[in-house]
Amino acid sequence: MRANWLLLSLIFLLALPRPTAARPLERVLPQVTVAPVSTTSTQISISAPLGGQVLQGKVPIMGYTAAGSLQSSELSFAYTNDPTDTWFLIQYSTLPVSNGLLAEWDTTTITDGNYTLRLVATFREGNQQTVTIPGLRVRNYTPIETDTPLPSMPTATPVPGQPTPEPPTPTPTPVPTRAVLAPTALPANPAEISTLTLAQTVGIGALVGLGLLLLLGLYLAFSRWSRNRS
Repeated sequence: MRANWLLLSLIFLLALPRPTAARPLERVLPQVTVAPVSTTSTQISISAPLGGQVLQGKVPIMGYTAAGSLQSSELSFAYTNDPTDTWFLIQYSTLPVSNGLLAEWDTTTITDGNYTLRLVATFREGNQQTVTIPGLRVRNYTPIETDTPLPSMPTATPVPGQPTPEPPTPTPTPVPTRAVLAPTALPANPAEISTLTLAQTVGIGALVGLGLLLLLGLYLAFSRWSRNRS
């Protein structure tokens, strides 16, 4: 009986699962994905002149081009609604400008009319940003209209992957007006001879000449009569 009990105990012990060695805990490091930073995330801009503004003489163009790895920038203008889409260069630059003078536009060299101003910035990565200012009114040689449209904010080409910024509320700026001088009549010239005076002078001269001719004729007739009598 005891032998059977020992045999059953041995079988039971052999049937039990054997403990395994504990594995060391593996340390799992977090994976962090770093998004690439765009070198041209800052937008270029033109702060002056504003859309709808009247331009006269030499106009300073103010703006910002110090955005990322700037390679070059071009300022140019075109006629409004020009079907040929022809742009005329104002200035080409490779220097970044931070809220300063981009160029000086001499509007006296072009005809009066409505124009669009454009700023194109090219970066070393190969992409570009463009800002346009429409509705600029050059009035050097023609009167300025009474109604002045409100200035419009420039439209910039957004960088891929960047949200389009909301434009701020435009603030109207005073438009200089050119004073129109009325013509003033010149004073009368005392040495000027009118037509009536000239006619009177000619008539009097003719009468005097006729009188002298009559006197000469009488003198000749009297002299002839005196000779015949003697």
